[in-house]
Order: sequence, then structure tokens, then C-alpha cells
Amino acid sequence: MILYSVTINVDDSIHDEWVNWIQKVHIPEVMETECFSSAEMFRIVSPEPEDGTTYCIHYIASDILDYERYQIEHAAILQTKHKDKYGRNFTAVRTVMESLEDDLS
Repeated sequence: MILYSVTINVDDSIHDEWVNWIQKVHIPEVMETECFSSAEMFRIVSPEPEDGTTYCIHYIASDILDYERYQIEHAAILQTKHKDKYGRNFTAVRTVMESLEDDLS
């Protein structure tokens, strides 16, 4: 299992509009790629950012091939839409993690 984590700090000036857009438009568009089986969105409560509000969106892919397909076929387009809509009012950090669940048994 692959966890694709996107951590985004959002400026207060766009916060409410951004949350609505990310939940109603962006996450559904990512899921429509069929590269991920699920998505969850979290608000980071600790440590609190100095400015804005920080969220983390987790997307689950069954394997690295699905994640790579997302990167090759969809990521640039969807990230550009986000950047074009909200410009410099957010920062994003993306990480990819592989589950070691089988190693824990």
C-alpha cells in the first residue's frame, strides 16, 4: 500500500473558499483518476502554524504503479489548476510513503 500525503498551509484570506473547493472539486477530481482507492482530509491541530491553517490530505494507492500512473498522467494538470486558482495563497508539501504493515506481524 502506498500513502500519498499532501500537506497544505492555506492563507486565512482564502480559507473558507479553499476548503469548499478542495472538498467539492479537487479531491473528487483526484479520485476520478482511479489511481487511489480512498482519500481523507485532516486539519493539523498541533503544532499550530504561525499563519493560516494547515491541512493534510491522504490518498491511498494499492501499489507504487498506481501512484506513478497518477504522477505521469494527472498530477501536473491537477496541481496547475490548484496553483492557477489560489496562486501564492497556499504552500504544499507532498510525500509518498510505503506501508510496512506486513512487516509488523
